[in-house]
Amino acid sequence: MNPEDTIVYPARRIRTGDPSFPVAEAVAVRGDRIRAVGIVEELLTYPGAVLDERYGDAVILPGFVEAHTHAGTGNVWKQTYVGFLDRTEPSGRHWPGCTSIDEVVERLRVAEAELDDPQQPLLAWGFDPIYFPGEAFTAADLDAVSPHRPIHVIHTSVHACVVNSAVMSRYGISADTMVPGVVKDSSGAPTGELREFTAMALVSDLTEGTGPLSIDAAALRAFGQEGVNTGTTTLTDLGSLTLMDDAGVDLYRSVVDETFPARLNVFHFGAGVGAPRPSLSDDAARLVDLAGQSSAHLRLGNVKLMLDGSIQGFTARLEAPGYFGDEPNGLWNVTPEEFYAAFSVFHRAGLLIHVHCNGDQATELFLQTLQRVLTEAPRPDHRHTCTHSQLTTAAQYRRLAALGACANIFANHIFAWGDQHMDITLGPDRARRMDAAATALREGVPISLHSDSPVTPLGPLRTITHAVTRKSQTGRVVGDGEAISVDEAVRAMTLGAAHMLHMDHEVGSLEAGKYADFAILADDPYEVDPDRIGDIHVRGTVVGGRHFDSRIAAPADS
Repeated sequence: MNPEDTIVYPARRIRTGDPSFPVAEAVAVRGDRIRAVGIVEELLTYPGAVLDERYGDAVILPGFVEAHTHAGTGNVWKQTYVGFLDRTEPSGRHWPGCTSIDEVVERLRVAEAELDDPQQPLLAWGFDPIYFPGEAFTAADLDAVSPHRPIHVIHTSVHACVVNSAVMSRYGISADTMVPGVVKDSSGAPTGELREFTAMALVSDLTEGTGPLSIDAAALRAFGQEGVNTGTTTLTDLGSLTLMDDAGVDLYRSVVDETFPARLNVFHFGAGVGAPRPSLSDDAARLVDLAGQSSAHLRLGNVKLMLDGSIQGFTARLEAPGYFGDEPNGLWNVTPEEFYAAFSVFHRAGLLIHVHCNGDQATELFLQTLQRVLTEAPRPDHRHTCTHSQLTTAAQYRRLAALGACANIFANHIFAWGDQHMDITLGPDRARRMDAAATALREGVPISLHSDSPVTPLGPLRTITHAVTRKSQTGRVVGDGEAISVDEAVRAMTLGAAHMLHMDHEVGSLEAGKYADFAILADDPYEVDPDRIGDIHVRGTVVGGRHFDSRIAAPADS
């Protein structure tokens, strides 16, 4: 076909995401942009129009936009998966969940037996102790796999890990280690559990190049394919540790070009993995320069800051009444003073900032800091975002709206840990109010929904299901008052996410002039039972007019 041709793609149904013309018969593409949306007859009147019926039996939606994922989604599969829930690799390989600690240990034994070099570390990911109440998973369990080989198992939240005695011996972790987050038993001996990034940093070089915050070219390509598999055409690497290094930037550029199957928005991890760098002003200036070098596929120059930990790991910072069992409050990953210094510098440089806030005390610090900084340095349309926003209250949402901020809500938590939040971490009242998408919308806060992949699986259709049904793994409805409609959830995962990335003029809906980014689906999420939206097969994507096929086989009955 001639590059100047207008390609007309009819479909069984096209949901445009444009309220002025919500349903169309076909979409016309020229080059990498949408030329027009409408009916086939009128689109064929455009000069150079050519009919392409490959999607005639499919449903087309705007490509989904995920504003909180990690490119390490493509990297964690270098390690052995030991999580509770079934997971599927970007390649299509299926991993059954480990539903007991014995199953975790057995999977580790199998993986250990496959290693030839006795000094090669055994690395695993996905474990979560909240699924095994009353049972400890410690260095003793890992020593039973191997007392000599270093073993490191990172929790699915990425906010804690467990190591064996060989690792503690190598890194000098003992009863004398006074680093916050090094968990000890009643005798004062370390158990092997390391909570939050200051403690995990003690052994971080053991997992260098393989963890969820590490990437290489293969990981980026796998991450892009995961986007195709799930209908996600704009991805986010929310927390890169490599943008201050030319080689790190070159890695992204070498992979994320016009042939990459998604747009990638890379955020610099400005604070939270240890203290902020002493060169904040220089870092901000570099990010401004990198932002000016962004391309249609690769966006640089945004910032992530991280305040607290995870709710299911009891390291999130909660306001009163705190945790259900009166556990001690969680941990700050930066001090309030460090947070203000970093936020102020990056804000004054004109950069977009997304801030990790799981607990409502973290949201409160974000609000106080945002108000202070905006008073000192007003900036219209900043779109700074409270990401996770799990326990943000109605009053806090009203303040977010007043300050022009957004909320990226962790809807997947309701399914993955809803039962545990009801029964163990928060209690039924607070759990019903968490991930309060309905409240946020009611109070006028722009929202999106996210997976935090690899913490939970990338998959906007499943995220939509969770936001609409609010069902846990056991089928309990966790706060039906915070459920939102299918249309609200789809919008949150398209235009909503694009808005908080400052990309809603380019992606998020099917409108003339925007990039030709589509999700190609087997069924219409507006027409199936909400419980089945997450089961809709994604046939592939179109990104900038290029076509990409999913590697996930269609169900036999589709």
